[in-house]
Amino acid sequence: MMLFLSNFKSTVLLWFLVLATCGNETKKQAITTSTTDEPQIEQEAKEIVVAANRTEAYLPLLKGKKIAVVANQTSVIFKSGGHTHLVDSLLYLDVDIKHVFAPEHGFRGNFDAGEHVKNSTDVKTGLDLISLHGKNRKPSQEQLEGLDLVLFDIQDVGARFYTYISTMQLVMEACAEKGIPIIVLDRPNPNGHYVDGPTMEAAHTSFLGMTEIPLVYGMTIGEYANMINDELWLEGDKKVDLTVIPLENWTHDMFYSLPIRPSPNLPNDTSITLYPSLGMFEGTNINAGRGTEFQFQRYGASFLDSKVYDFTYTPEPNFGSKYPKEEGKLCYGKDLSKTERMNEVTMDYIIDAYTNSVDKSKFFITSGFTIHAGNDRLQKQIEAGATNAEIKATWQADIEKFKKIRAKYLLY
Repeated sequence: MMLFLSNFKSTVLLWFLVLATCGNETKKQAITTSTTDEPQIEQEAKEIVVAANRTEAYLPLLKGKKIAVVANQTSVIFKSGGHTHLVDSLLYLDVDIKHVFAPEHGFRGNFDAGEHVKNSTDVKTGLDLISLHGKNRKPSQEQLEGLDLVLFDIQDVGARFYTYISTMQLVMEACAEKGIPIIVLDRPNPNGHYVDGPTMEAAHTSFLGMTEIPLVYGMTIGEYANMINDELWLEGDKKVDLTVIPLENWTHDMFYSLPIRPSPNLPNDTSITLYPSLGMFEGTNINAGRGTEFQFQRYGASFLDSKVYDFTYTPEPNFGSKYPKEEGKLCYGKDLSKTERMNEVTMDYIIDAYTNSVDKSKFFITSGFTIHAGNDRLQKQIEAGATNAEIKATWQADIEKFKKIRAKYLLY
């Protein structure tokens, strides 16, 4: 009987590996090609395969190991017609998960931006959930005690102040200090097709930007992990035993639509493409769509000039925003919900709002704006009336310097 069960489980595991490896991340697309000598033919595009689906590449590394997983609602294995959560799949395959580390917004992705997440127990799996966005943002040595490795799998959106990359860096630091390996499962970056924005200055680093990189850095989370490690950006110039499992059939110039909302206030492709530019409003008193169903697809405030704008809306508490800016107030501003894929960070929106602010003393939250921008110069430029082109010109030297470093770590 025991032999039968063992053989049965081995068969199930084999089929799981086959199905997961073949699972869809995106639907197949027909690509039409032609030459002057040949008629048009239809070619089937290869499916994007996220690293989590490449179970054959990382399951052998987990066998017989006691592990922790850093994960949230985006940490899934795709299959035809749906997906299964990485943690659920690993538990089914008898991987010994001791606990889960949860980033900002929590393991199930249902907490507000910046909201402290308490340690808890996952109802579905019974696993202990250790918050990395509460009292501590870095795993303690005690929390890593008895572990053989840490597995990291979270979907990023490629903006420096989106905190998942900071969580990864702190987890890498903790693993380096403890002397245990970390495996990063890579996923596409929906803003991975360009590099732009102000570069973080060392004097202004925070959880919203821990390293001196541009606002949009054009790298997957796996590529960025390699950069952090090899450039010795971990505290104390340490290096961690790092393995990045690459994704397949994706390149930086490809459009990628996220199948799962990466956080409560990034509901769709439009919000994700606008986020690097509209995210700067987080350091102001302007509402950027929180408290509506069009988060990061509009901006406005009650103190913007009503004679200039014909678009209005009223923010109210909703999923992902219990206390939105300008709650219950009629906001004047702009609707950007029809914006197509962007290839740059623009200051036009924030310049427009500042220019048309009736009371400019209400506009900036200086400390917050500085840590989002990565410097204290950008606010002064806007206040002085600099144009978008003039501001962007001051970014270019740092961007070109970063691109030279970035080139060493690109995998796709």
